[in-house]
Amino acid sequence: MKHPHPKPAADARTVSRVVPEPTALKALAHPVRLRMLGMLRIDGPATATQLAARLGLNSGATSYHLRQLAQYGFIEEAPHASRRDRWWRASHELTSVPASESEGEALDLDIAFNQAALSLQVGQMQQALEEYAELPPEWRKATAADDIIIPMTAAQAEALTKRLRDVILEAMQAAPRLGEAASQEAGMVPFYVMLHAFPYPGRLPHREGEGEP
Repeated sequence: MKHPHPKPAADARTVSRVVPEPTALKALAHPVRLRMLGMLRIDGPATATQLAARLGLNSGATSYHLRQLAQYGFIEEAPHASRRDRWWRASHELTSVPASESEGEALDLDIAFNQAALSLQVGQMQQALEEYAELPPEWRKATAADDIIIPMTAAQAEALTKRLRDVILEAMQAAPRLGEAASQEAGMVPFYVMLHAFPYPGRLPHREGEGEP
């Protein structure tokens, strides 16, 4: 998924981001690691034991996944008063994965990462739907599950997705940083925005000369 780099407004903060190399992307293409990274970004620093309890895993497994994330710079040790436990925090607020323009292993890694991300996102969407009836009316009004199909060229589609990402990133720049005290103000919760945009399946050939005209 390609993320833009728009010029921020004068009073907007800078959103820290990481653009993984292919080898780092391979380490990140794991649903459990993606969930752990998301937890550290949303809720702030945690230990392997705390993450294991949240995920229903043993601390040995979470420690292994944390070391993999740390090896490639996605997380780092967090200063903490407790010297008995090792605390970890996310190194960045956002992971930017440009669409692969090559074939072979780079494309395979791109697909593997997006498959892991999709699996996580579908799970979050299902849980959100299960909780929908219990939401306060104002949060039900803020929730959306829309799908819109528009005839477009590739250039038009790329321009549209860039505009949508710009709007989302501007909102992130104007908001408090995830995991900090300011993001726990009354009435403020993490709001999950997903953007999926793609040619309608089956309408384009997978390779030149293949598929329907």
